[in-house]
Amino acid sequence: MSDFFSIDGNRLIRRYDSENLWIEPWGENSLRVRATNEAAVEQEDWALLAQTALTAKIEINGDTASITNGRIRAVVSAGGKITFFNQNNKVLLEEFVRNRNNLKEFCSSLNIDSREFKPIIGGDYQLTLRFESDPEEKIFGMGQYQHPYLNLKNCTLELAQRNSQASVPFALSSLGYGFLWNNPGIGSVTFGKNITEWKAFSTKQLDYWITAGDTPAEIEEAYAGATGTVPMMPDYGMGFWQCKLRYQTQEELLTVAREYRRRGLPIDVIVIDYFHWVKQGDWNFDRDYWPDPEGMVRELKEMGIELMVSVWPTVDKTCDNYAEMLQKGYLVRTERGLRTTMDFLGDTVFYDPTNPEARDFVWKIVKKNYYDAGIHTFWLDVAEPEYSVYDFENYRYHLGPNVRIGNIYPLMYAKTFFDGMRQAGQNNIVNLLRCAWAGSQRYGALVWSGDIDSSFKSLRNQFKAGLNMGLAGIPWWTTDIGGFHGGDPEDPKFRECIIRWFQYGAFCPVFRLHGDRVPAGEPLGTSGGGMCYSGAPNEVWSYGEEAYEIFKKYMLIRENLRPYISGLMKEAHEKGTPPMRPLFYDFPADAGTWDIDDQYMFGPDILVAPVLYEGERKRRVYLPEGAYWTETGTGRTFEGGTWIESEAPLDTLPLFVKNNAGIKIL
Repeated sequence: MSDFFSIDGNRLIRRYDSENLWIEPWGENSLRVRATNEAAVEQEDWALLAQTALTAKIEINGDTASITNGRIRAVVSAGGKITFFNQNNKVLLEEFVRNRNNLKEFCSSLNIDSREFKPIIGGDYQLTLRFESDPEEKIFGMGQYQHPYLNLKNCTLELAQRNSQASVPFALSSLGYGFLWNNPGIGSVTFGKNITEWKAFSTKQLDYWITAGDTPAEIEEAYAGATGTVPMMPDYGMGFWQCKLRYQTQEELLTVAREYRRRGLPIDVIVIDYFHWVKQGDWNFDRDYWPDPEGMVRELKEMGIELMVSVWPTVDKTCDNYAEMLQKGYLVRTERGLRTTMDFLGDTVFYDPTNPEARDFVWKIVKKNYYDAGIHTFWLDVAEPEYSVYDFENYRYHLGPNVRIGNIYPLMYAKTFFDGMRQAGQNNIVNLLRCAWAGSQRYGALVWSGDIDSSFKSLRNQFKAGLNMGLAGIPWWTTDIGGFHGGDPEDPKFRECIIRWFQYGAFCPVFRLHGDRVPAGEPLGTSGGGMCYSGAPNEVWSYGEEAYEIFKKYMLIRENLRPYISGLMKEAHEKGTPPMRPLFYDFPADAGTWDIDDQYMFGPDILVAPVLYEGERKRRVYLPEGAYWTETGTGRTFEGGTWIESEAPLDTLPLFVKNNAGIKIL
């Protein structure tokens, strides 16, 4: 036995100086690594689900040790450096060490450790974890970032939640591993050419999970097994969702719903956006503008339409619930200055979903005022939460400082409603959120890409964001079709943009139209739900006859694909498979697919090549090896492994179906 290493069940332990290092199996072909300079390792699982005991092979050979779990093996050197191998003895990931601790390894006088705990005087540690970088590696996942990159190699990412940014720190590597940074604190990661470096600005310990797989699908399924899968999407989630900023009255919303039905258009969900309440923190309708919620829900259900209602986590200091929530400790605190965390249409503070009592308090009000009226799906907006000032170190939650645990806020926000709805007897739960963290999917989180620009440039960013969100383990994802900020329905340039976005949206996991169109409408009053303006019309008939016919075409295509989409949602529920994914997910052996970042697979049989640039009427398309492909519309058939040029007039989205898949698009 070594002076450094010991074994506790299936756990390999290394003690050196103040560091206590644990490596243990956590799911098939996977290991969890924890390390701390505190007196004991914390037992909080964060994103990970508890695992049943697994049999690992642990070997200690003098001053080195190894632990093997299926296809993955970790070797810890005499100096404490960890290297991960797959079943073929190929290095997957290797810690970056530049010191003189072990002369048998590469010796350096730089004095840089792989695991650096830099004490914050009087408190936690600033943690840095370093790995060697393979310049040829490709990295995907990590959530949703507003940039034009699918492959994240050579990118630096902020590990923090913002409006339109969702940090979901799971990376899928072309080298055959998946890596979860199981730390909800604010930080950053750099996937550099010379080094990979993870940082947490304030934490008590290191915690990450790594898995090995021969294909991206194997890695993704292992990750879903470790963090959970989405529920089964309800039938009403698979069709078309109508929304705008914002329906101001009950009669306006019902008029729109009736018009969809009069035109014979398929519609599954219609949405009531924010400030349908009197004050933030009421979690109730303003009856001046929404006089009969029960009757509204009843009429919509008779039309076969589900109602979704927006909920914000903000609590106005003058609302009826503020005093009680303050007294009971249910609100986010500030370390300095006034206790205000958002100042939009009121002086407000966020409720604290990391406090289980606060979750119960909010749900009981929501259940009474919405759920019991028949509203069984919610739009959980401002889920980051969206601080008026993103001074992360200035906010404190029930579970600790925001800088240490803040990225978990959207997960706990989703859990508030998921637990309540499950307790009420609902199983197929889907709620729309503007943010997520690792594990949010198991609480029925459908994430959208936030308040984004209405432009082709923004569309290209969302294209990459959606694929990376799916690979980060969040299979339910959508955008505001046409973008959120701006867009004039009378502007020909914007009409082209929203047509192309709508075509793409028909092949996203959720097909949803939303946006704050211009010019804005006037507020209806000076108080309550009347004080907030509305955007311009945003229904499918709002953009002229040409656009309307194209929209109708793709709404009917989506409707025709319901059985296929239902199968994709079942796979997401059972295995964590993202409905939309890069080409390499289904064709990993085709090296060319790993570099394609403007096409994707919608399920295993439909290849989608959206038009992402203004004025484009044709585009090049790569058809992966291993299949024959038929171009919808033209009926042309091609052997895989080739580039072709596809015509793309304004009414046409280039689509290709695997031969013998038995799918009819139109």
